Amino acid sequence: MKNYRMQSLVLVLIAFALGFSEFIIVGVLPDIAKTFHEPVTVVGLLVTIFALVYAISTPLITMLIRTRSLLKVELALWIVFILGNAMVMAAPSYPILVAARVITAIVSGVIISIATTFANSLAPLEKRAGLIAWIFSGFSIASVFGVPVGTWISMNFGWRTTFGVIVIVSLVILFLMRASLPIDLRQGASRQFSDQFKIFGDRRIYIGMLLPMFNLAATYTFYTYLRPLLAGPLHFKTGAITLLLFLYGLMSLFSNQFSGRLVELGGLRKMPLVHGLQLMLLAMLAISLDWRWLALIVIMLIGMLMYLINSPIQLHFIDIATHDYPASLVMASSINSIFSNFGIALGSATGSLLVKMHGLSAVGPGGAVYAGIACGLMIFLNRINQKHGAD
Repeated sequence: MKNYRMQSLVLVLIAFALGFSEFIIVGVLPDIAKTFHEPVTVVGLLVTIFALVYAISTPLITMLIRTRSLLKVELALWIVFILGNAMVMAAPSYPILVAARVITAIVSGVIISIATTFANSLAPLEKRAGLIAWIFSGFSIASVFGVPVGTWISMNFGWRTTFGVIVIVSLVILFLMRASLPIDLRQGASRQFSDQFKIFGDRRIYIGMLLPMFNLAATYTFYTYLRPLLAGPLHFKTGAITLLLFLYGLMSLFSNQFSGRLVELGGLRKMPLVHGLQLMLLAMLAISLDWRWLALIVIMLIGMLMYLINSPIQLHFIDIATHDYPASLVMASSINSIFSNFGIALGSATGSLLVKMHGLSAVGPGGAVYAGIACGLMIFLNRINQKHGAD
């Protein structure tokens, strides 16, 4: 039991470091823009670039794992992750910073996919949903503590110091991974590379994978520009912005934690209601900007809905792979993160376009469109699952 707790902690810390590295761009956007004399909207595309590279590279690297020791693969990828963040810290120019973020993005998706594969293997059946919820909560903890603290460090000591902290934390996690995770865990054998992609021929998968994409596209259309929203239309000072980023992180932490509980309450069957509320709140955001405290309530409620889909959809993918596609277990574990990052790329790019054309007030209604698509897709998937269960 003691070893299981340490393993669980390490898996959560992996997610925390990944989230800290990925999300901190939102907090240090203006500082990087000032250093390299680039517009904020151009630097904001770092979010889009990271997410696209993450999503495209993850299945390609996952395909090469086959029956190799998952721990050895994880350790090698983690070293690349550390080097990528060190390159960001030392980047002398904006193009080199972009290249460093690309290197970090290439390995991040596979790292979290292997971490959730470990969780599925190590946790007792009754604790799987809870552990997966905690792993995804690692990203929220990064939002709660990493982004606000990293933003404060950036404002006071420079954004390069923030990435230095990420490197130090990651080195500690590297040691803990090697000391606690089992070296003999492997996925099922496949006769050829293409066997791992058979899972994508299942409509429960190819409909399901669109859900995390449109869910986060809805949120990231506005979330990428959360700090400019707080500083601009809502007129909050620097100290208040740090606190509000912290509170938003708390809301997303609750969202991830409750996603584990949602599995017990009906899981995916409850998600149409969640996406309906998401649509309504995003649509209200533009109107609420004239009333600062009403806008804050709307923003925090959006944060509460942000990750409710994580545990239900992750277990949906893993259960299908376990029963029908055992050679695709790591691939199945990666689907949520791959398409979440497609969603982040789509949302951040949409937000950038809307801000350029219509200003910050347009990001809420833009996100609402994606929430509506997610709601329709979820209803469709629930019908497919119901028919499949009846067969």
